[in-house]
Amino acid sequence: MPATTGAIRTGPRRTCQRPNLKSSRLNPKSKTKPALQLMQFDEAVKYLLSLGHETLAMKLGLANVERLLAALDQPHRDFPAVQLAGTNGKGSTAAMLDAITRAAGIRTGLYTSPHLVSITERIRLDGEEIAPADFARSATRVRAAAEALYEETGARPTFFEQTTAIALVAFREARVQLAILETGLGGRLDATTAAHAETVALTPIALDHQAYLGSTLTEIAAEKAAIIRADTSVVVAPQPPEARAVILARCRECNVTPRFVDADARVLAATTDGQLCATFQTAQDVYANVRLALRGRHQLTNAAVAIALAETLRARGCAITRAAIIEGLQTAVHPGRLEFRSGAPALLFDGAHNPAGAEALRAYFDEFVHVPITLVFGAMSDKELDKIIAALCPVGAHVILTQPTNPRAAALDTLKRIAAPHTKAHTLELAATPAEAMRRAVAVTPPDGLICVTGSLYLIGEVQALLQRQTGQLRETGQLKA
Repeated sequence: MPATTGAIRTGPRRTCQRPNLKSSRLNPKSKTKPALQLMQFDEAVKYLLSLGHETLAMKLGLANVERLLAALDQPHRDFPAVQLAGTNGKGSTAAMLDAITRAAGIRTGLYTSPHLVSITERIRLDGEEIAPADFARSATRVRAAAEALYEETGARPTFFEQTTAIALVAFREARVQLAILETGLGGRLDATTAAHAETVALTPIALDHQAYLGSTLTEIAAEKAAIIRADTSVVVAPQPPEARAVILARCRECNVTPRFVDADARVLAATTDGQLCATFQTAQDVYANVRLALRGRHQLTNAAVAIALAETLRARGCAITRAAIIEGLQTAVHPGRLEFRSGAPALLFDGAHNPAGAEALRAYFDEFVHVPITLVFGAMSDKELDKIIAALCPVGAHVILTQPTNPRAAALDTLKRIAAPHTKAHTLELAATPAEAMRRAVAVTPPDGLICVTGSLYLIGEVQALLQRQTGQLRETGQLKA
């Protein structure tokens, strides 16, 4: 790939040219131990999990992660970045933008969360999941810096802060030309904000994570809009009026002009499993007959935001053609979001973990699914369970409630109490584990039916790990157990 392909003019601090890499080092003024011995991948994962749940990073501000990045020689300064915040669609939009920019010949680093099966899913280098050995090498550097910081200040960077640092170090090592960063939670205090992205996007904002972000749309929008800073390019998806007002106020405060996305698209056709063919028109171009790889009508909004981001990057000097934009939208992959697997019965995975996500999944069922549906449902206890369950359970010919292996998982008796009014008694079952839930789902679903695993990405990850193990068993024994 020529060095000038896809170059982005972002000033002297960061460009899309391959950087001259410097070895990661700790702050020379700090008292540090000798270099930490290189961890193996399993050891690196065990270390990160020992730090606790990633949402713990929310209340701590950016001071820790900024000090951590400084100790690592500011890896984020070696490449420009796009940061995406929002309640729904930010991961799908990030995946679309990653596919678009790679189609344009730009070497990308994509950072998303949470993962489903392996932590390496969070970091993709030019479209490929980071290798376990490369993850372990970056994790070793970050751990050494984090432990030195702890000795110096008494503050230990959290799971999400250190994982974010691992991604940025890996991006520098891979010499990416553009980083695409999905916020973990909120925006104002999210570790990805320390990367100081030049381009930011706000996907649709709704109520979610109220314990961390606030109880109203206005409060939640303020947390997310805080990623907007002076001199950033800003793309905004269609928003509720309260959220839009907050975003506009933040833009005025930072003296930037946002680009509000018109999500209108002309749908030309749809496949039976929900992939849409549509034409998108912007002030700059027309993108005709685009067959979206990601399923569901809600992806029209995400695609429109991805197009706007691509055009914004082009205005900053990035060589992204119309053909690259169309190719990216037609090849994007985002596991666990209306992810369809054919079979008898077929499987569908969708992490509908808030009311807006549940309504999008329900709309998909109503429009595209005309076979018996078995719902395998589990969720976190801090979610709006009544609204999510009310949207989803009525479509299930069978509903099997279960608990992911997560301390935040909602109790089965709680789920049953909420789900009972929305289901027929003989179609509602409880399963103590996701493995048991899947055994029951296979038993009660006809071959032409659909098993949908939903309610939590943690549940989806656990089920997909189970299926991976069973696929290995199938290769070894020729039998796949229900």
